[in-house]
Amino acid sequence: MATGAGGPESDVPLVALSGACVHFGAVRALDGVSLTISPGECVGLIGHNGAGKSTAVNVINGGLTPTSGSVQYTLADGTVGTGAAFARACGIRSVFQELSLCPNLTVMENLRVPHRDLTGFGWRKTAAGRISRALDEIFPDHRIEPGMTVGDLTLAERQMVEIAAGFAEGATPARLVILDEPTSSLDAAIARQLLQHVRRFCANGGAVIFISHMLGEVFEVATRIDVMKDGKIIASKPASDFTPQSLINAMGHVAKEKAEAGSAVESGQRIGGEVLRTTEGLTARKGEIVGLAGLAGHGQAEALARFFMSRSGGLRQVKEPEVAFVAGDRGRDGVMPLWSILRNLTLTHLPSLVRHGLVVSAAERKLGADWKERIGIRTDNLENLILSLSGGNQQKVLFARALASTAPIVVMDDPMRGVDVGTKQEAYEMIRWEAGRGRTFLWYSTETDEVCQCDRVFVFRNGRISAELTGSDINEENILAASFEMQGDGA
Repeated sequence: MATGAGGPESDVPLVALSGACVHFGAVRALDGVSLTISPGECVGLIGHNGAGKSTAVNVINGGLTPTSGSVQYTLADGTVGTGAAFARACGIRSVFQELSLCPNLTVMENLRVPHRDLTGFGWRKTAAGRISRALDEIFPDHRIEPGMTVGDLTLAERQMVEIAAGFAEGATPARLVILDEPTSSLDAAIARQLLQHVRRFCANGGAVIFISHMLGEVFEVATRIDVMKDGKIIASKPASDFTPQSLINAMGHVAKEKAEAGSAVESGQRIGGEVLRTTEGLTARKGEIVGLAGLAGHGQAEALARFFMSRSGGLRQVKEPEVAFVAGDRGRDGVMPLWSILRNLTLTHLPSLVRHGLVVSAAERKLGADWKERIGIRTDNLENLILSLSGGNQQKVLFARALASTAPIVVMDDPMRGVDVGTKQEAYEMIRWEAGRGRTFLWYSTETDEVCQCDRVFVFRNGRISAELTGSDINEENILAASFEMQGDGA
């Protein structure tokens, strides 16, 4: 689709950072970062939430001017310069973890926002052609039309549109595409299509910065891996020189090595009687961790939403909640963007914090501080706005909000999107510990490794349950078989 200047063998970097620093008051978000990105490279940028990855890519794409240090761009004709205008002329595109599409606009109308040449008579036809060709090349059989309103698309489809827009042809061809957690809402089959396209794009002379907490994907596409911690690059070498364990060691552990002895109770000891049954046939028992799997967009999220709405909303359910919810699409269903981190975290727990009609501030702060420590939310002040956090840390707040409630059932719609590998392991231990105390979990995830943490798994296909798996039958092979087995049979 696009080729970098000089082809994949070129040694001239598209972007070169030298000693780049970004300070927000006393906070050093970026602390002396130096790196280069050359045509043909796919650089895996790895680090825990809050390590400085998002700040680094915003410096690279021209969205942030470094407090000190320099950023230099080399255009296709060899011209060298700095600043946001040079970043655009260099063909740098960004696909952010927090999707930036306008929900009230169509797919092709959204393309006009980054593609400034789409003006004048006939621009809609041009835009429709560009986005359709990109979708067809990256995601065959996507079934997304240019005239569809973005707000009517599923989360996975919106992510596919944003990715396609990042690679789409334009007046300035894409030469460096920054992908920030690009597969966080995609199922395994669609994610594989994207990874294949990344390899093709780089083989044709393009460059990619690939940010992901899914380390298997990073090893699959990256030619080089740069590890960030506390705003610095602490390791940079060819991907082949890392192993998964050495990469985790380089990142540094943020989670406890092991939960307290006896904290997780074996499933046979903790699972009790049935506590829910839905019209789709979804069932769960007290203390059970039930997974929902299958290709994205096949009814899992809708089933969770219907169940949640059926058990919430009443006055009694506000005071004594029956179910808590962890949103996967945090921008739409999760965070209150004008509220503080603390208020977002304690929202579902407020009834228990009220005395004489007023919230007891000391009790609220104590609850927030406890969960900040338990789940590792990276902030100096819980009174900061929720949007001051990275995407992964916002997701931690939503996860803490649900577990802080007294609800006996927790519904989780892909709750680990954008959360680092260390915190994921700690969260898994928390879920098992809470299940041991009798709490029930309904857990939809696009990650097979997460689904395999469950006691029982329902695989969805075309809005219906196509398989129920338990024990050793819960594995990737069986989940994929059940995901595809109804395809083409008229079901």
